[in-house]
Amino acid sequence: MKVEVLKKSLLESNENAAQLSRALLDEHGVVAVNIMGGAGCGKTTLLEHTIPQLASGLSVAVLEGDVATTKDADRIAALGVPVVQLLTEGGCHLTASLVEHGLRRLPLASLDLVLIENVGNPICPASFNLGEHRRLAVLSVTEGDDKPAKYPLLFKVADRVVITKTDLLEATDFDMDQAATDIRVWGADKPIDSTSAKEPSSMRPVAEWLRGLCTG
Repeated sequence: MKVEVLKKSLLESNENAAQLSRALLDEHGVVAVNIMGGAGCGKTTLLEHTIPQLASGLSVAVLEGDVATTKDADRIAALGVPVVQLLTEGGCHLTASLVEHGLRRLPLASLDLVLIENVGNPICPASFNLGEHRRLAVLSVTEGDDKPAKYPLLFKVADRVVITKTDLLEATDFDMDQAATDIRVWGADKPIDSTSAKEPSSMRPVAEWLRGLCTG
């Protein structure tokens, strides 16, 4: 019983902070997208390729979540966009409170889009509202096509799914059709993109989706 009460309290506290974050974003007319997926699935690489495609006409910033180090934030900063590192100090996901603090360190008045790269974890982040407007799930072919069935909440809450590292398909036994079938259990029309860092143009649909969220 005590465990259930504690869990309820934590979720309620997070939800309150998420509402503050959403209000802050809406006040400035900024769209936020929560990007989730396992460690090494390609979230940062996806940002490195999509942010330059958004540079024309949109002002973008990134909240970079990680357990430790600024390695990924440094990669994003090299793109010339505002970035705030959010360190969870061992936590397996970003919290809405941490995101709110991060948002207040960004020049929101001059932004159109905030991309929130969550901690590399396919489980915990999907359970916590950060005040974002949309959620993007990332899955690499090197993780295996069984992940949508094993970690269903991630793909259930995602508005869009990106399957990365498709240039490695021949080196894996990843079944694209099976992965798509398991993902679309949670929505027959859920968009699924296939991308490869070796073909930057493959990430254009993701960039256009992000642009449409801000201009549509």
